[in-house]
Amino acid sequence: MRLTLALLAAGLVLLALHDVNAHPAGSPFISIPISRIGSRTDVLPLPPTIVHQQHANRAIRRFEHLTGSHTHTSDDVLLANLQRRAAALPAHIQKRFYHPGLDLLHRLSIAGKHAPDSPVSNAQARPATFKADGDVREGVTPGRKPTFPHTIALDIQSKDIGYIGKVQIGTPPRDFMLLMDSGSADLWVGAEGCQDDDLWDDFEGCGDHTFLGPESSSTFNDTKKPWKIEYGTGAVSGTLVTDNIAIAGMKLPNHKFGVAKNESREFTPDYIPFDGLAGFAKSDISRQGTITLVEALHQAGRIPRAIVSYHIPRLADGHNYGELTLGALNPARYRAETLVQVRNISPFGFWEARVESVRVGGKDMRWKNRTAIFDTGTTLLVAPKADVDAIHRHIPGAWYDPDPYGLGTWTVPCVPAPSSSKKPVFALTLGGRAFNVDARDIPFLPIDEADPQGNCTSGITAGDIGGAEQWLVGDVFLKNVYMSTDVGSDMISFAKLKPASGK
Repeated sequence: MRLTLALLAAGLVLLALHDVNAHPAGSPFISIPISRIGSRTDVLPLPPTIVHQQHANRAIRRFEHLTGSHTHTSDDVLLANLQRRAAALPAHIQKRFYHPGLDLLHRLSIAGKHAPDSPVSNAQARPATFKADGDVREGVTPGRKPTFPHTIALDIQSKDIGYIGKVQIGTPPRDFMLLMDSGSADLWVGAEGCQDDDLWDDFEGCGDHTFLGPESSSTFNDTKKPWKIEYGTGAVSGTLVTDNIAIAGMKLPNHKFGVAKNESREFTPDYIPFDGLAGFAKSDISRQGTITLVEALHQAGRIPRAIVSYHIPRLADGHNYGELTLGALNPARYRAETLVQVRNISPFGFWEARVESVRVGGKDMRWKNRTAIFDTGTTLLVAPKADVDAIHRHIPGAWYDPDPYGLGTWTVPCVPAPSSSKKPVFALTLGGRAFNVDARDIPFLPIDEADPQGNCTSGITAGDIGGAEQWLVGDVFLKNVYMSTDVGSDMISFAKLKPASGK
């Protein structure tokens, strides 16, 4: 089944109860700049509709994990989604994606035997490939060095696919680039001698990344205690270790975390621009049984509160002031008069809040019972199909493509019309305040990357993710707000962003 899992995510990772006030910086605090992770080239390794389906599949799996759902979407169902997308590709797009080393459509056709009812098993699908030079390395848009004390920049992966921050580990300290994830609670990096565990590939090792172990760090100590984590897509396993960690100039000696001795193919390719992952959900959900980095910093007295604040950047802005702040909110990044707090209603340790209203194109959808899990590790906004259909009926230029294999897609203009860019296309009300989504964040990727001015898959997508009122809200929305989570008060804060500046 490892082949199936690899196909589901190839090219991805492509990573309250008290009435209290949010605390801007005052006493000791840490801020970590967050950078957007971008492709090292503009070459898409897979057709855009396949990438979109991968993100949708990944969000479905993340949602099931986040909510502790007893239902589990099978690998075969998610693979069949990809197969239908592959079979529906127009011939002129199929031609563009051929690469001898990763023949995705051919793999999908072969894998069709796992899902015999899938139309792809009998389809005459042409091989999908990369560009002739085969360069599919993920690009990174570096974040500007932050001036706020104890703040790290967030780099942007590809076109707002993920956000990466720099952490120093070991003796002597070395830089590790970690995916910053509000939807998980563990920290891990690759181990020296790490192995790719996807047996379908001849690939060995874990790629061109930075690894940790006794050869590189004199303070490294392996406890030999095993751990394993499965994400929306991809899995890692290894042992718990202790070593020195420094983030934004703050040191944590002998911090306990994981090194991955085995990683699935979602994490190992050279083009993946991060060396591991740092989770900032609550420690209650740690698969390693450890406390999160932010909670450890608070316990060690390095920061006054176990707060994580995010300014998620957007590639289209042409600059990157993204950052992550530990222990405080950076007042230079948000408009103080717009700050609201909402209670975290997740019983599992994630960050979830009630959505008081949803407006699309200025129209109140009159939905009063929706909830949203806010996850920086999810690119899209995923909601039940009925909600997604209703939303798109009020987005100018939105069009539903009912492909011949039964897996329809909502598309929107890649370039919003001038009229729609001047008024809110989509807004969520949280804590009594409406937060608008920039029209540029609704399109995800062009249907045909040779026509970037045409139609794009929508960043708001349908997924069978639970009840009829629960959403998984990723970076489509989070790029438009300043978000802060507080473990101690179990509250989430939102505010509107200030205009970008280097402060």
